[in-house]
Amino acid sequence: MTELHIRAGGPADLDAVLVFWKVAAEGTSISDDSDGVARLVARDPEALLLAERDGELVGTVIAGFDGWRCHLYRLAVRPDQRRRGIGGALLAAAEERFAALGGRRGDAMVLDRNTAAHPAWRAAGYAPEPQWSRWVKPLDA
Repeated sequence: MTELHIRAGGPADLDAVLVFWKVAAEGTSISDDSDGVARLVARDPEALLLAERDGELVGTVIAGFDGWRCHLYRLAVRPDQRRRGIGGALLAAAEERFAALGGRRGDAMVLDRNTAAHPAWRAAGYAPEPQWSRWVKPLDA
């Protein structure tokens, strides 16, 4: 197996990432479009982490830091590449980024219904906090 390479995604990667998420991510988000991901990369060029093997995209995670909290979104691994350490490698890279920025705790957005991902998150040391709920309000653009 060829070595895994993790790097920050840039503007040239956005179309491939959006196609990738349709195959590898669970569910979609209001921000899953070219403009949304372009804003992320423009605001924080190191936040979108891509895992590649043999030049092919095999995994992603968004590791956003707002100066106070560390947020993880869109951990996704190509279905035929799962259970090969890609998700763990992406989370380790995200955590290294957070530590370098002074972050102290990672918060992950994990769908309750995505039970196939729960063991991977737990194996990486994450756990749900039952006292919290996510409250959302879509903002009209």
